[in-house]
Amino acid sequence: MKTFNTAFINGELVTPHGTTVVDLINPTNNEVIGNVTMCDEADTRNAIAAANKAIKTWSQTTKEERLGYLQRLYDALATRMDRLIAATTEEYGAPEARSKGSNELALNIFQHVISVVKDYELEKTLGYSRVVFEPVGVVGIFTPWNSSAGSIHIKMAPALAAGCTVVIKPSEMSAMQTEVLVESYLEAGLPPGVINVVCGLGEVVGKEMSISPDIQRLSFTGSTTIGKMVAKDAMDTVKRVALELSGKNPNIILDDADFEKAIPMAVAACYMNNGQACISASKLLVPKNRIEEVKKLAKAAVEQIKVGDPRDKEVALGPLASVKQYNRVQEYIKSGIAEGAELVIGGEGHPEGLEKGNFIKPTVFAGVTPEMRIFKEEIFGPVLSIVTYETEEEAIQMANDTEYGLNSYVSSANMERAQRVGAQINAGRVLINCIAHDPLAPFGGFKQSGFGREGGILGFEEYLEPKAYITH
Repeated sequence: MKTFNTAFINGELVTPHGTTVVDLINPTNNEVIGNVTMCDEADTRNAIAAANKAIKTWSQTTKEERLGYLQRLYDALATRMDRLIAATTEEYGAPEARSKGSNELALNIFQHVISVVKDYELEKTLGYSRVVFEPVGVVGIFTPWNSSAGSIHIKMAPALAAGCTVVIKPSEMSAMQTEVLVESYLEAGLPPGVINVVCGLGEVVGKEMSISPDIQRLSFTGSTTIGKMVAKDAMDTVKRVALELSGKNPNIILDDADFEKAIPMAVAACYMNNGQACISASKLLVPKNRIEEVKKLAKAAVEQIKVGDPRDKEVALGPLASVKQYNRVQEYIKSGIAEGAELVIGGEGHPEGLEKGNFIKPTVFAGVTPEMRIFKEEIFGPVLSIVTYETEEEAIQMANDTEYGLNSYVSSANMERAQRVGAQINAGRVLINCIAHDPLAPFGGFKQSGFGREGGILGFEEYLEPKAYITH
């Protein structure tokens, strides 16, 4: 068992002032693999003070100097990727292929930011005024347990490139991954206070960051419920806020699609990251006259999925992150059955032989209607809800029948038709005939999936403030 009892403040590893200790649990077997000392308000204020001091000089560095440091961060983390991947598998439960892919994406964010920022003009003439784009200030970063390194770097890298300093609150459930990241930050040798990492509870560390007058911007990834709380606290000091929140993402299969390909892809789009993804496509909309074919194909696809120890290279679906998450998803499965949905495959309880961990039977429901909880709410687990439609217009209406608007999916043999349908879906992204990620395209939500964008030029501009010099 390992002890995690440091914070990264002002360029140094320090012992937290906080004394609360929480267990770090391996979700594969629910055994304690470590304990994590939580930072408190004093630690958070120290981190904010360090970032506030550092920004006075960091904001004055050249763009080229800052991008040079991003390259050093890339180089330092690249040598630790095997450890980061192993940590993600052990403490989160992601299968090795998923751990590798997600962490390689997190590493490559530094290169993506360098590529889009290197030619960006931080001074422009607009009208007859000189407009200078300055760093917004100290940035508070909140990240979840389901994508630790990626969520940190998609916020941190553009913030540093813009000339901002950062205070990061990672999930306490990601302590092993955080340790590897902090080691790389130390090796990269940025000036003290530019990057600060304080691991602590949201109601303690997160609250202090949200109310601090010395943080000018917050970037939060997590649930809509918590995001609203963060935004309300931030408004007392009129912080700039970006929220990447929950999703209930529709996947429309049009009648001209190749169902042999589209339905297995739909299952994969729902079950990605053990089903614990805000971009998961958990609401599958299919033509009513094809429902029997869809059920058969979906069941066959699920039967090919191996559930088990994420260290097994043949495993595609690992455990959920915690007992709390397991119980949450079980409640949704129970509600689907109680409200009359047809259980195609899966159901309540653990898969046979996997009772010790937080394993879920990969589940598919058919006969789902808009009144059901599994139609309306984000489940955050491997549970697919199949809904039927009779017309294209009805499919679009049901796709938009949600308070969220993060991701959406459309399958069709006709690209023009797919684009037309996608244009009518209220979501930040539309994926057509694919499960893909474009790191240079903006990512973010409509409606209660949040506001603000990450990735590419638009993600970089979130960390800039324009100042106009008028001499006419």
